[in-house]
Amino acid sequence: MKVNGIVAEYNPFHNGHAYQMQHAKEATGADYTIIVMSGNFMQRGAPALLDKFTRAKMALECGADLVLELPTCYAASSAEFFAKGSVALFDKLGVTTNLCFGSECGNIDTLSRIAEIIYTEPEPYVESLRCNLKKGMSFPIARTWALLQYAPSLSDDKDVLSSPNNILGIEYLKALMSRNSKIVPFTTTRVGADYHDKRLGTNQCSAIAIRQSVAAGHDLTYLASQMPENAYEILRTSLEEQKPLFADDFSAALQYKLLTEYSSGYDCYQDISPDLSDRIRNMLPSFTGYTSFCDLLKSKDMTYTRISRCLFHILLNMTKEEFETCKSEDYISYARVLGFCKDAAPLLTEIKKNSSIPLITSLADARQTLPADALRMLDLDILRNQIYLGHLALKNKKEMVNEYRTPIVIV
Repeated sequence: MKVNGIVAEYNPFHNGHAYQMQHAKEATGADYTIIVMSGNFMQRGAPALLDKFTRAKMALECGADLVLELPTCYAASSAEFFAKGSVALFDKLGVTTNLCFGSECGNIDTLSRIAEIIYTEPEPYVESLRCNLKKGMSFPIARTWALLQYAPSLSDDKDVLSSPNNILGIEYLKALMSRNSKIVPFTTTRVGADYHDKRLGTNQCSAIAIRQSVAAGHDLTYLASQMPENAYEILRTSLEEQKPLFADDFSAALQYKLLTEYSSGYDCYQDISPDLSDRIRNMLPSFTGYTSFCDLLKSKDMTYTRISRCLFHILLNMTKEEFETCKSEDYISYARVLGFCKDAAPLLTEIKKNSSIPLITSLADARQTLPADALRMLDLDILRNQIYLGHLALKNKKEMVNEYRTPIVIV
């Protein structure tokens, strides 16, 4: 059995995602495709446009066979931790043969060479990196120059580390190396609009362009050409039923959290340094909203996205201690199913036979069977998802959905 694994957010699912999934399946000859998908919070530090079950349905109706949830502590984290959690999950399933990802580079050999240098940290590379940082270079620039100084043959690929999908792809490769995994990496060249491109194209725009169109209240019919038909219909129906969430919908909750912890500071949370903690405290009197506060805090060495992600770490109680515990427990303790296709029964059978972690299809059953460390991670994830669902309910003046009562998606 050949099984492709794809890590995704599908926020929302569009033509580029459909192309990647189909191209990877044809190129690898895969029998099944498993998606490890972020839940209700995204890696860039924002809530999902649509809830995780709605997005899982999009994926299943557009070619996926099984969708598993990536816990929030990885989904809303840095590229390195995002990749480590995802790869650990695929590795522990025991059935994944290929890890497939999109990249601007499209050359697995180039990406693997860079990943190997960064992972093994040869002394000349480390010394060059150290010297470049002392010269005042930002870390991304210092790392690029250190790579070129160590491996001049990479000079034609010096822009690889400036593209988001390349960076994430390199982190996937590093994670595979660190686990000595037998999973074979495969990359598809990203086609259509650039990751950050906010324009709506004729066929393959970026997810951010779709989100901004929704946020601006544009006519949704224009999005029909940007998405597979099934995905578009799911998006249209969902947005007709309720308003989506955006970062500013969490402004009041964030301000309350920042005020109540003002005296102790915020450097106990993941990715937050004492300097950033002090900057947050100094700027807090000027807080007028989530996104405007990110703009106030961003600097030459800290992007808007990184700041936004750090603020969600505070809001969701994602502490450094929790991340260290995750590392010590080898990142993943269970695989939670968001949905599957009926035709994928043989895949589920193989996972149950080969997986080193339990496959969760019922939260109620999981509470009775999971070991303590796995249950602790699951409880934290349920709480964070309920925070999302609670804000969604308040915005739409509806009763909050109970995570325990939401059935998995079966297509």
